Amino acid sequence: MANTWQESAVVYGTEDLLTSLCNSVTRVLSVATQSQIHYSGMVQRITKTCLKPDIGCFVLFDGGFSGLVVLNFSAATAMELYENYMVNMGMPKSELASAHTSDEVSNIMGELMNQIVGDFTGKVRRELQTNITQNQPKMLVLNKQVVLSVDTQLDKPESRRVTFYTSKNNIFYLELAIDRTEFIKLHDFDANDDLSPDEVIAQAQAESEGHSTLPIIEAGDQDALLKSLGL
Repeated sequence: MANTWQESAVVYGTEDLLTSLCNSVTRVLSVATQSQIHYSGMVQRITKTCLKPDIGCFVLFDGGFSGLVVLNFSAATAMELYENYMVNMGMPKSELASAHTSDEVSNIMGELMNQIVGDFTGKVRRELQTNITQNQPKMLVLNKQVVLSVDTQLDKPESRRVTFYTSKNNIFYLELAIDRTEFIKLHDFDANDDLSPDEVIAQAQAESEGHSTLPIIEAGDQDALLKSLGL
């Protein structure tokens, strides 16, 4: 009987969590920028997670499982996403920032990552019947690679990297590090995805009312952050 149950049980593992996260990236960015975002059908197993030039963004999550999500954008990719997002919001192109080093670009990339991780945590709550919390995304404009580790003890850490493509074929990368885990479905339940991408974005914007910018790591604070990361 036990073997029959194990064979018929629905199991969600690392790759399933990664797929869900990748779908959150494409779902939120496609709606926010009104452009096509897609990811590679292949995933890389990696041994370490890194922030890489030109813009790196990371967020930690904890709860039902712990982990780290990193997004690495080239200058061209960041500017494409930023410009599409702002134009979609009704901002004239003449008023947009002209360089990826602008605080405004970092603010928008941080806001988008916040929406992505918010969408992902909502799906985890509905589909896996557990809860994870996130910290505020941290953004860095970089000219060198920075190795990151999860700020928690992981028994069997697993790391993955996925390549994403924009409508202009600019590339960015998602890296995920989590403890090796499996969720086994014990009984059927309703896991309907009851929020549309537009509702996710509207909800995130409503929650940030009165806080027009996310806490971006500015030039004077970068050394302190790098020191806290052990560099």
